[in-house]
Amino acid sequence: MIFRLTERDLQTKYGTFREILFYDGQRESIALVMGNIENEKNVICRIHSACVSGHVFNSVECECQAEMEGAQSAIEQAGKGLIIYLEQEGKGNGHLALMASIPYKKAGIKQAEAYEKAGFEKDARNFRPAAEILRDLKVESIILLTDNDKKADDLRQYSISVSEIKKLKI
Repeated sequence: MIFRLTERDLQTKYGTFREILFYDGQRESIALVMGNIENEKNVICRIHSACVSGHVFNSVECECQAEMEGAQSAIEQAGKGLIIYLEQEGKGNGHLALMASIPYKKAGIKQAEAYEKAGFEKDARNFRPAAEILRDLKVESIILLTDNDKKADDLRQYSISVSEIKKLKI
């Protein structure tokens, strides 16, 4: 069960979003909403996991910041959409896993496999909070901005209608 805690308008370089804070008893999640999405179909949606390196430290070793900006830009162009930001650093494994996987990434191993080599799960994320947020916001169906088809599969397991998957342009 997820609870809506509070909300406010957030001015960004991509326009004004409604920032809505949710809590599931363990973690906070944030929905950034532009325009009217309630009872709408084919709403552009990005489900984005936390990334300290990319978002806070502007690391050039990941694409997280560019993905966030690409999603905000796509939503601005469409005039409506949402981004769901989940506290799931390191594909849900935490920042330690990210740091421990760096030697494997530098050796040319893809991120998910690098996590496994470092002793963590390939992808430990849980998209249940995103599904609950989509239900709370009364979104009928989404166009998911992702390079990861697993997100769509996971959302469908929670009865979320994913009408299309689009690669994020960054």
